Amino acid sequence: MGGNNPIRIQSMTTTDTMDTDATVAQSISMIDAGSDYVRITAPNARQAQNLQNIKDRLNKEGYSAPLIADIHFTPNAAEIAAQIVEKVRINPGNYADKKKFKIREYSDEEYQLEIDRIHNKFSPLVKLCKKYGTAMRIGTNHGSLSDRIMNRYGDTPLGMVESALEFARICEIYKFHDIVFSMKASNPIVVVQAYRLLAKKMIEEGMNYPLHLGVTEAGDGEDGRIKSALGIGTLLYEGLGDTIRVSLTEAPENEIPIAQKLASRYSDYKLDTSSEFNIHDSCFKLRKSDAVLNVGGSNVPRVIANLSFKNNISKDDFLDLGYSYLKNEDKWGISDFACDYIYIGDNKINFNIPGTLGVIQNFEVWNKNKNERHYPLLSLDEFKKHKISSKLKFLKFKINNIDNLPFDRIASDSSLVILSQSNNRFDIINQKKIFKKLLNYNCKVPVILSSFYDKELENQKIQLYSSVDIGSLLIEGFGDGIFITNNNPKNIKYINSASFGILQASRRRISKAEYISCPSCGRTLFDLEETTAMIRSQTDHLKGVKIGIMGCIVNGPGEMADADYGYVGTGVGKVSLYRGQKMVKSSIDSKFATEALINLIKEDGNWLEPKKKGAI
Repeated sequence: MGGNNPIRIQSMTTTDTMDTDATVAQSISMIDAGSDYVRITAPNARQAQNLQNIKDRLNKEGYSAPLIADIHFTPNAAEIAAQIVEKVRINPGNYADKKKFKIREYSDEEYQLEIDRIHNKFSPLVKLCKKYGTAMRIGTNHGSLSDRIMNRYGDTPLGMVESALEFARICEIYKFHDIVFSMKASNPIVVVQAYRLLAKKMIEEGMNYPLHLGVTEAGDGEDGRIKSALGIGTLLYEGLGDTIRVSLTEAPENEIPIAQKLASRYSDYKLDTSSEFNIHDSCFKLRKSDAVLNVGGSNVPRVIANLSFKNNISKDDFLDLGYSYLKNEDKWGISDFACDYIYIGDNKINFNIPGTLGVIQNFEVWNKNKNERHYPLLSLDEFKKHKISSKLKFLKFKINNIDNLPFDRIASDSSLVILSQSNNRFDIINQKKIFKKLLNYNCKVPVILSSFYDKELENQKIQLYSSVDIGSLLIEGFGDGIFITNNNPKNIKYINSASFGILQASRRRISKAEYISCPSCGRTLFDLEETTAMIRSQTDHLKGVKIGIMGCIVNGPGEMADADYGYVGTGVGKVSLYRGQKMVKSSIDSKFATEALINLIKEDGNWLEPKKKGAI
């Protein structure tokens, strides 16, 4: 791992570590699917000892993939595992500390005494790892920062970085350097900021350790994939990352193809760090733009869908874009995932469309048809030649035309929106250059981020690639809307859904409930995938509500720090409920836990009854 080696893929077993047969079988399935490393939970000494049986069985079956022991809270389990497996993962937030959410001020002397205490507790593991040639991942999780770190650095990326570096400095005292770092959070923005800051701090301290990338508790389905791609892909694009794990609330085999697609896209690519845009920037600042009708300004980022390649546009096409025609009432139903504009090119629409929907046409067509709801799309040449009078017009250009843009005229046109189209994975830095030039001209024109993909590209790659190509700019505060297309009528619904998913993951436009759900592992106390699906089915209409669903106390309540409500396994068949990070109901029978969660949401006035099908 690291150096000139390829990006390594890994995942984690979901079986009981004491069930040797099941763990070996799942490990083999993961390895066969392409996992380079296999991580196995070892929460106590007994399970750590059983890693030897698992390793022996795998070797007997002809599998030699390195094993990683996942440790929380239990130093003696880590010390046993270090003598068996190839790598031990420890979490600085709970290896030598307990999180009690207590507020306390530390003097410098008191803080150093805490570091000395950690040294004494941690150094035996360091010595064992050095003796047995065992690697170590120092894996910080945003939600499990110790009270000591929280009190000095706050709940921040800096706190995450310092938490890991405190342990790394102890390793270096013993000249132990087989270290891997990770900075995980359920919020992709925090993930990106923390890794960038870690890279900067490592350079300052003369460190150069490999990085394990991941977005923890990403969830399942589309949301889990988009959040993971946004966090992991943005960092891979910037040249950071040596091994990755996509954490989904699904079978581990489902994680590996996603990780492989991300790794393969960036395996031969390194960012030009001579760019004026520093990869170590770790703050979010929303670019201020002027409003042009409902684009830019204080408006949420807009979604544009492409219907230009359709031979005949019908009302049925709008179903894929969040609109449903109610024939009996002669009205349109509009969902939370209804796009804001459609681009129709040279096509015509021969029926009344929803009044909230804007239609973008090619310049020539618009010039003939001056319907107020129809807005022109201008090429760069057309914009230079013609002065178009309109409430709103879109100027489209490709990234390689940046130097030809008439920024002075653009800045003086209060009805203009830029639509900048990228066509490959290298265009993110050029997109940033556009915003730099706009800043230099004090130009606050809104910008739609557009990505065009090959017509034959599979849906999942469009989802993953656009999450990086567009999402990485959104989390920097750039962009007033998105336009993703690949001119394939079969992809319309998928792309529209991905567009809203990317805006949600980047925290720029909230359209649905959000779930912070951990991937199953051997510690999980209930069927996490089934439970997540059940809770989602009853709460996914609660726009903007964040619910954490955690399989055990290791991942909650700390790991769901970003959630409004928490559903945490605390015993076999038992669940505790949280409001934020505070437990409000404990040891509820799992049969009644979902109902109790809904009642808790109702108590807070955050419950809405779901709309009946077909309602407007």
